[in-house]
Amino acid sequence: MNLTEKTVLICGGAGFIGSHFVEDAVQSYKRVVVLDLLTYSGFIENLDHVEKSFDFVQGDLSDSKVLNSLFSKYSFDHIVNFAAESHVDRSIHAPNEFLSSNVIGTFELLKFSMEHFSFLEEDRKKDFRYLQISTDEVYGTLGDSGKFNEKSPYRPNSPYSASKAAADHFVRAWYHTYGLPTLITHCTNNYGPRQFPEKLIPLMILNAKDKKKLPVYGTGKNVRDWIHVKDHCYGVSLALKHGVPGHTYCFGGECELQNLDLVYKICDFMDKKISDFSHKSLIEFVEDRKGHDWRYAIDLSKSKSELGYAPRFTFESGLKDTIEWYLSNENWIKKTYLGVKE
Repeated sequence: MNLTEKTVLICGGAGFIGSHFVEDAVQSYKRVVVLDLLTYSGFIENLDHVEKSFDFVQGDLSDSKVLNSLFSKYSFDHIVNFAAESHVDRSIHAPNEFLSSNVIGTFELLKFSMEHFSFLEEDRKKDFRYLQISTDEVYGTLGDSGKFNEKSPYRPNSPYSASKAAADHFVRAWYHTYGLPTLITHCTNNYGPRQFPEKLIPLMILNAKDKKKLPVYGTGKNVRDWIHVKDHCYGVSLALKHGVPGHTYCFGGECELQNLDLVYKICDFMDKKISDFSHKSLIEFVEDRKGHDWRYAIDLSKSKSELGYAPRFTFESGLKDTIEWYLSNENWIKKTYLGVKE
């Protein structure tokens, strides 16, 4: 599949994960089009460093007028949907926003994608792909053993994961009912530069930097598998190139950690930067999240055997680089997280 002749639409491309994919896509595709609403966690500043050109459209995925204009102007070969509300805590307090963005937005994108696909020449239809970015959270929670895989049943436990599960089901239906060549990828918890600091790792880094409390849910024993954002994007690229339409693929970092142990790692690193202060003294255990899933972990067997995927970042090096990035990018923090206008 020669990507240098193809046009890709990246929805949610100004967000954390999407912006990293854009950074890679401009090196491969003939034309890259980014659609993003630029909500509280999507920023055009996330794309400032992209070296090659791309087309940017600000708009809501659930707005049919925006999509009609977009599909009238461009002829896409690949569509990758990163666009989503993704913070579990926000979904608990405002589930309607997750329904609109994650479900209705995906539904509208599928409708326009199918119409677009139906008018493509036969040779372009063979290479066309619609790829939906999902999450391991649609599978629910694990006990102390076992791992999720592509055949795990859907058992979402939060409004966020329920909205992502619903979106996945629509994607599957568009493949089986209408023949749209779709793919779905599931990944574990992402980390890396430019992640909005409502998420665990950047929140802990910035709070530790400012000597603020480090809030840890419950006992801190919940377990997550961590994947570097670049490894996730690498997996998505492999799925687009080698994935079989109608299939799903799971990606993880093969790094399971209890939340408290992760916070300890961040504190230990910060102690080396500021040797006269113990950052672990900032840890504060807070009331557990409602419906807090106990453990996530991914079986990579299918992605390894069919796509050739394997994580390339070790967690120690990836976390070190991530901490260093947040400590040295004060301007990004001011413009995005803090909303400071120049």
